[in-house]
Amino acid sequence: MKTIGLLGGMSWESTVGYYRAINEGVKNNLGGLHSAKIAMYSVDFDQVEKLQHKGDWGGTARILSEAAQCVESAGADFLLICTNTMHKVAPEIEKAIKIPVLHIADATAEVLLHKGIKTVGLLGTAFTMEKDFYKGRLSEKYGLNVLVPNKEDRQIVHKIIYQELCLGKIQADSKAEYLRIIDLLANKGAEAVILGCTEIGMLVNQNDTKVKLFDTTAIHAEKAVEYAI
Repeated sequence: MKTIGLLGGMSWESTVGYYRAINEGVKNNLGGLHSAKIAMYSVDFDQVEKLQHKGDWGGTARILSEAAQCVESAGADFLLICTNTMHKVAPEIEKAIKIPVLHIADATAEVLLHKGIKTVGLLGTAFTMEKDFYKGRLSEKYGLNVLVPNKEDRQIVHKIIYQELCLGKIQADSKAEYLRIIDLLANKGAEAVILGCTEIGMLVNQNDTKVKLFDTTAIHAEKAVEYAI
């Protein structure tokens, strides 16, 4: 079994989900008392978040590249960046290490294409929904048509992520807002919706809506298990 490298803490609430899903995946595949071999570095998200909102992506890249080097030094065979947003600096992280990075957008796109989905809605931080590093990769590399909410709804989605989900707060009214936005994306033609922030699965899941949901945390974790074993 390969050792899985996790670059986490963005937020730690979602990293917990990664750790659980990966270990459950290994157990389900290998049985018995098997669990995953994991090397993890969890950053202080407060520092990263401040740099994000200042637009200092170079600063975030330096922090995460150094953390990734620590994960590599700990014996990881490959790396997962346990956040959608910080894949914005994935190219810089890849340059800083010798082990491969399993890109969360690639793992998600492969599942969507396997399911025959061509038009998909995207929820995530404002950075993920508005900048091209994520939705551009889905469209240019995989030919997917990506829909995002309007500006007002993007701000709602973003605010709930940072002010509630990253703090472990689950609010019924926020869940209702997310489900409303998911329905709007479906009405605009989305055949499914990507939960493109690793915390969103804490708030909504497939039992809450008839619209097909693709949780990037679960997909990324499953790809890591597949690669490891």
